[in-house]
Amino acid sequence: MADADTTTKRPSLEELRAVLQTVQDPELRMSIVDLGLVYGIYIDEQGVVTIDLTLTSPACPIGPMIQGQAYHLLTQMDGVEDVEVNLVWDPPWDPKTMASDEVKLMLGIW
Repeated sequence: MADADTTTKRPSLEELRAVLQTVQDPELRMSIVDLGLVYGIYIDEQGVVTIDLTLTSPACPIGPMIQGQAYHLLTQMDGVEDVEVNLVWDPPWDPKTMASDEVKLMLGIW
């Protein structure tokens, strides 16, 4: 059975990012990827995905909802065995430097 695990196709970082693109901050109604909240996406040979993400503020009450949605969507992908969603606070989120140009325009940041 170990041989079957080594031949399992793992999703690419681009495929993982595309799934995370569908996770929205419910208050801003924008993608967590476009907002710049996703700091890192990693997948190991065993199919364990680790995501480092932050929130718009440390007191954000919807953090667990965003974590849960990311976890749920990624665990549904073929080749993903488990997901670990880490909340990180360094560097602090700054929409002026971390958000996409589209989000900056929508938020009126220029």
